[in-house]
Amino acid sequence: MSPVKKTLAAALQLAFVAGAAAMVYSFVAMARDGETRRKCGAICLMQPAYAGAERVLPSFEVTDLEGRVHRSSEWAGKLVVLNFWTKTCAPCIQEMPAFAHLARVLASRKDVVVAAVSIDEDAAEVASTMKQVLREPPPFETLVDPGGKVVDGKFGTDLFPETWIVDRSGIIRARFDGPRDWSDPVVVELVDEILAGTYCPISIRRGQASRGVDGARLCESLADDG
Repeated sequence: MSPVKKTLAAALQLAFVAGAAAMVYSFVAMARDGETRRKCGAICLMQPAYAGAERVLPSFEVTDLEGRVHRSSEWAGKLVVLNFWTKTCAPCIQEMPAFAHLARVLASRKDVVVAAVSIDEDAAEVASTMKQVLREPPPFETLVDPGGKVVDGKFGTDLFPETWIVDRSGIIRARFDGPRDWSDPVVVELVDEILAGTYCPISIRRGQASRGVDGARLCESLADDG
C-alpha cells in the first residue's frame, strides 16, 4: 500500500473512531437526560417552593381531636404528606376535598401517612369545619397545633396552606406554599418516586430550580411539555 493510501486509511480509521465515540457520548448523554427527566418530571411540574435534601422533619408534639398526644417520631420509617391549614384560610378549605382524595388514593400504599394539622385553637371547631367541608370523616390523620408552633420557625412560611412531603428517612423532600390540586395524578407519581427512593437531583429554592442553567431549563421544558 502506498504511503498516501496508508495515510488516508489511518485518517478514515481515526474519523470512524471519533464518530463512534461521539455517537456513544451522545447516546449516554441522551440516556442521562432521559433518566433525569424521569426523576424530575413530577417535582418540576408541581413547582414546589422548596425541593432538596438538607432539611429534616423537626421533632414536635401535637394532639388529635380527642386530645391524645402524637409525636413526629411515630412516623419514623414512613413517607409523610403533611398539610398545615387553618379554618380562616379560604384556599385551605378549597383544597381540602382534593387532599382527602389524595389520602384515599394513597391509603393502599404501605408506609405512607397523610396528615392535616390545623393551627386553630379549638379542636371542636376544627372537627366541625372538617365535617362541613368533607361531609364524611376525614380519611387522613387530623391533628391540632394551636397557634402554629410546629410551623413557626421550622422551615415553614406564613402562607397557608403549606404542605410537606417527607421521605422515610425523615428528610423533607418538598414543600408547597399555597394550595395545590392534590387530585392531580402527578402528585401520586411524586409520592411513589420518593417512596421508591428515586430522587430528583435538581434543588429548588423559592420556586426556582437552582441546579445551574440546566436545572432551570429542564423544569421549564417539562412545564412546556405538560
